[in-house]
Amino acid sequence: MKITLLAIGKTDNSSLNKMIDDYTKRLSNYVNFELVVIPDIKNSKNMSFKEQKNKEGNLILSKTEKSDIVVLLDENGKSYSSVGFSSFLQKKMNSGIKKIIFIIGGPYGFSEDVYKRSNGKISLSEMTFSHQMVRLFFIEQLYRGFTILNNQPYHHQ
Repeated sequence: MKITLLAIGKTDNSSLNKMIDDYTKRLSNYVNFELVVIPDIKNSKNMSFKEQKNKEGNLILSKTEKSDIVVLLDENGKSYSSVGFSSFLQKKMNSGIKKIIFIIGGPYGFSEDVYKRSNGKISLSEMTFSHQMVRLFFIEQLYRGFTILNNQPYHHQ
């Protein structure tokens, strides 16, 4: 199975980028993973929130194929413990899915078309985090999930 994390806008913070790169490298020992960054929408200050969400949505949808499983990282999604998330990953791998795409939306969320295309939603927390930090948190949780599945000593209960 291949896992893609799709995100809107680059991360400017070099410390965050270093940690994202570190966990991405660690994760590569367990699964084929890639982080795909869609550039910020140009002239977004001249757009309504809905227009910006729709433009971002079109770019997001252009990166998916019909056979992909699409999971949105959304505040209204299902919450998992780290062990529960590792079980979610195991079920997806057991089902023979070739590619799962997790998506972090832009600052105003997802367009209706992206919601319609999705196969599910996951919430990382009821709290709000910057989109750049969500990348790090999610990649770390992916790594943690795979260490749990492989009985590695990273996660402690």
